[in-house]
Amino acid sequence: MSRTLLKNKLTKIYKRLFKFYGPQRWWPADTPFEVMVGAILTQNTSWNNVEKAIISLKKANLLKSASMMAKADTARLSRLIRQSGFYNLKAERLKNLLTFLSDKYGFNLNKISNIRTDDLRAQLLGVNGVGPETCDSILLYAFNRPVFVIDAYTKRIFSRHKILPRDCSYDQAQNLFMRNLSPDHRLYNEFHALIVRLAKDFCKIRPDCVKCPLYEKKLACK
Repeated sequence: MSRTLLKNKLTKIYKRLFKFYGPQRWWPADTPFEVMVGAILTQNTSWNNVEKAIISLKKANLLKSASMMAKADTARLSRLIRQSGFYNLKAERLKNLLTFLSDKYGFNLNKISNIRTDDLRAQLLGVNGVGPETCDSILLYAFNRPVFVIDAYTKRIFSRHKILPRDCSYDQAQNLFMRNLSPDHRLYNEFHALIVRLAKDFCKIRPDCVKCPLYEKKLACK
């Protein structure tokens, strides 16, 4: 597929999804720090479970700032985020993130605005428990960096539409979007949120192609 054709196809898919769903207003959080916490908590679970854990942390006044959460011990964090699943592991990962924010930025997230995206990405990927998807979610949704987030939903949808290979790597998938879309964090934000919505509503493991807003008879998912 030529680059021009690919760009047009991605743009067409975005516009069709936006027309069907409208703006998703994602990520639902009050502060960049809350986004960072949510990105850890959403690993291997549904957002409904994350919301419950977020509410617990807010009631405990631990989402006001990174320095406030850092004062809580790991056992307490585990109890508060229990509903997010894998809570002991995620509590450790939150502690790793907090240590990074303390050591590197003194808990002052404003300092991050001066860091180049590539450098910040490398720093975040160096935090134990922060993989590419979590890292890029933080970059995009917490700090408005033009980095396209890839998840299982993205691979599922775009492999079914013959745009991505089924066995593509994270980097391969990300490069496809970032080379063929304008480097606009607002576009990346909305597009990824729309992809997630589509996967949950129609492009499931057993897809409901005929009702899908991207349905075209010649492209029926198999």
